[in-house]
Amino acid sequence: MLGKLQLRFPEQILIVLCAFLLAAADCFAQESTPKPEQSATSAALAASTPEGPGSALSRALAAACSQNQAEFTRYLTVRNRDSFSRMTAAARVELMKRFVLLDEPGKPAVSANPAGRPIVRCETPGGTTEMQIGGADVRDNVAFLPLELRDVRDSTGASARQINMGLVREEGQWKLLSLGVLLLDLPALEVEWDESEIEATEKDALQSLKTIAAAIEAYRGKYLRLPESLENLASPQHGTPGIHAAGLLDADLAKGTKNGYAFRYVIAGGSDVGAPAKYALSATPLHYAQTGRRSFFRDSKGVVRAADHRGAVGSEGDPKVE
Repeated sequence: MLGKLQLRFPEQILIVLCAFLLAAADCFAQESTPKPEQSATSAALAASTPEGPGSALSRALAAACSQNQAEFTRYLTVRNRDSFSRMTAAARVELMKRFVLLDEPGKPAVSANPAGRPIVRCETPGGTTEMQIGGADVRDNVAFLPLELRDVRDSTGASARQINMGLVREEGQWKLLSLGVLLLDLPALEVEWDESEIEATEKDALQSLKTIAAAIEAYRGKYLRLPESLENLASPQHGTPGIHAAGLLDADLAKGTKNGYAFRYVIAGGSDVGAPAKYALSATPLHYAQTGRRSFFRDSKGVVRAADHRGAVGSEGDPKVE
């Protein structure tokens, strides 16, 4: 389970992030040069207080476990918080998954070991991860904490992962700075994530068009007419499927929206009765350049076309989808 989810960044992005992290650490180190005894005292106080870096990290991990976006946002820097708010819901969830290495939202439980250091458990239907947070190395406004993640079912420790987490003190509170060697610089990664998600949502939109078309043809084959709307293809709330709710589409597609795209169904011709009646389907991104760029159009002959219309509906003049 722990090895299932991997960080998927291009090599050049990783190199840039490492450079950013080194530069950031150097910058923080140069901001002030207190006496050694002052640094040691402030580090001990920061690590031991209830709102110290260990406590902040445990709460951030608990929020990531439950995929509580509002709570997780509290532990992001102002710069990262703004980018996080612009990301799609799916991208925000994907980011939180990377902190706990679990695919499903879980039930978090925070406790402490005999030394008083936090332990976060994330229990999901598919497995449970335990995250043990080590002592904080605090240097002025930056803290680094060792973190061990392991599957509780693994008695040998073969699944254990050790990484260092970085936090920065901003406005008197500890915020997430880095995950392992990766600087948590969401503005720099926002475009990368958007492009990755656009590719996935456009692929889903094409598949959804095929699903809708198949449901319409199944409806016509059974009732010898086209459905008046996509809602006629939904499952009935009560009783058995029929002409008004045929049970051929899931609830999202029947309502006309799914995975970042809006779907429209139009009957072509003067009558919706009989086999000669035709129809057209379209799919447009709900949020242009975030959930998709291309608009898809399935014409009355069943040919699917696509083009970038900046969120507007496509047409029969668009290039065919290969």
